Amino acid sequence: MNQPHANASRRHLIWGAGAAAAVAGVGMALWRFEPRDVAQAERHPFWGQQYETPSGQALAMAAFKGKPLLLNFWATWCPPCIEELPMIDAFWRENTANGHQVVALAIDQPSAVRKFLSRQALGFSVGLAGLEGTQLAKSLGNAAGGLPFTVFFKADGSIWRQKMGQLTADDLAQWRSATL
Repeated sequence: MNQPHANASRRHLIWGAGAAAAVAGVGMALWRFEPRDVAQAERHPFWGQQYETPSGQALAMAAFKGKPLLLNFWATWCPPCIEELPMIDAFWRENTANGHQVVALAIDQPSAVRKFLSRQALGFSVGLAGLEGTQLAKSLGNAAGGLPFTVFFKADGSIWRQKMGQLTADDLAQWRSATL
């Protein structure tokens, strides 16, 4: 007689346990991909780094200290990275006169980056970071090592914000407002 009631209760218990596990899994994933704080970013070894540009010139990160800097980690094989580059380029063109700087560090093969840039030119500085760039991104708060990853520096070299994933126009507008 109580068999239907017991089966329904068991079913509810199983569904509840499954829902709780799903919520816990989503929470863990969000926590894992959340950028981490970087202590004393203004003294971070990043500012002493130098990268080669696609044209073979030296790109010293110290040259960008003292003004707001958007540092973007990307790769040619990353669709969201490629999608956001024209928006970042437009932002740079509109705001470079206000002192906003942009550097994109490619976590990719130099030949792939050169080929990509021959089809889609960018006005801002691009450095070839290769696989070393993954470790740099991690040291700047990218615990998961995913792409795209962007670090917004204030003029004093401290980090205003880090973003894992594709940028939006709102992200750029907020940063512009925060650094004026």
